[in-house]
Amino acid sequence: MKQIDKPADLLERLRNFEGYKGISDESLSWLISKSEYLLYPAGDLLFYPEKPTTSMQIIMEGEYIIEFEQGGEYREFGTNEAGYTTGVLPFSRMQESRANGRALQDTYVLELHRDHFIELVNVDYDLVQNLVALMSNRIRNFTQMRTQNEKLLALGKLSAGLAHELNNPASAMVRTARELHGKVHSTPEKFKAIMNMRVTPEQTDQVNDLLFAKVEAGINEDLSVLERSEIEDDLIDWLEDHGIDDGDDLANTFADYSLSTDDLEKIEGIIQGKDLPAILWWLESTLSLETLIGEIREAADRISNLVRSIKDYSHMDKSGAKDSIQVKEGIYSTLMILKHKIKRKQVILEKSFPEDLPTVKAHVNELNQVWTNIIDNALDALPEKGTLSIRAEAVRQYVCVEITDNGPGIPDEVLSRIYDPFFTTKGIGEGTGMGLDITKRIVDRMKGRIEVESEPGKTTFRIMIPTE
Repeated sequence: MKQIDKPADLLERLRNFEGYKGISDESLSWLISKSEYLLYPAGDLLFYPEKPTTSMQIIMEGEYIIEFEQGGEYREFGTNEAGYTTGVLPFSRMQESRANGRALQDTYVLELHRDHFIELVNVDYDLVQNLVALMSNRIRNFTQMRTQNEKLLALGKLSAGLAHELNNPASAMVRTARELHGKVHSTPEKFKAIMNMRVTPEQTDQVNDLLFAKVEAGINEDLSVLERSEIEDDLIDWLEDHGIDDGDDLANTFADYSLSTDDLEKIEGIIQGKDLPAILWWLESTLSLETLIGEIREAADRISNLVRSIKDYSHMDKSGAKDSIQVKEGIYSTLMILKHKIKRKQVILEKSFPEDLPTVKAHVNELNQVWTNIIDNALDALPEKGTLSIRAEAVRQYVCVEITDNGPGIPDEVLSRIYDPFFTTKGIGEGTGMGLDITKRIVDRMKGRIEVESEPGKTTFRIMIPTE
């Protein structure tokens, strides 16, 4: 950047730019006389994050690109060229830049320092009004762009988490299907032995009764490692005493279903000692297949629940009309979407929702965005094995949802600014500063209220949504 002499045709060019049309030549001449004329060579930054905004910048010639850092890389958010006014404007509270403005070519800029703004009001109030209108348009367009980007950024985070959550059950299904394939291909010899067994229909029914009682009871998940080891040792000893080969494999499966040595004695008694190895391997095969099919079913159910949660969360099958909503359903869908983050930090979840909680009237996808923004922020603030508490109750004509975390709390100097657009305490690229601004605007549109109380070890967001 360097200051250069002002060209003779600045006035003529300036009067054709938006915001300056209809302004007297006298006022425009004053503007030019009080401004510096600067050249930003291609590649130079007109502004950058945390740079104090001290001047109004009018692009007289050239073009620059806006770049925001997200996830460690810069992303483009459009370009501006000759005629565009950027930087700080009259009555703006802007103090510093939040993005890069990089010159794509040699860019010539007329810059008026904010120290002249008071004098500008006295010189030409119409010009000030035009600049305020430009500022309003800029804020509206920029907010819309950043809001959309905030949604895309949140979607990216959720997608990464969902990919992780879906990968686990999908991998389990592939692994279990491979084991199931191996089991099925190992059955011909065992099936041959079964076909050669000499058991009566009555004996078969008795063995089946015992088998399906174990299947119905399911795998015993309550056994400690020591208890399970003792059961397996007893089974292996019994199988060796009865001349059964590969007793370890049998004992492992039988222990899953709490099939004890007493049960094996009972089976031996039913078949009167005949074809005992064939019967026991048939039992092991049936129980193993039951286990593998159960694992596939559980993995498929997890995938189905995730897909249903995504559908409920995004409200993909509904129109734009408001719906009667139980807030619990949206919060549970949001928790499912954020489950990867909860698991990674080993967060303790406490939930309380009364059965008689009234419904609210809202757009489901908007309300879910409220839960996502607040819960996601709480998870970011929580330490490992922290506690997240979510409770709801009816309070007069509202449903009140309280989301509390035991993180470090929000400092007083930050608390008053948390709803300000683009304000964030996160590092550059980690947050856009739009999440709570969007949240508050959604709650305001619902004619609700959002409150926050914070101290070290306890931060509570209280969201009040009107009932129907």
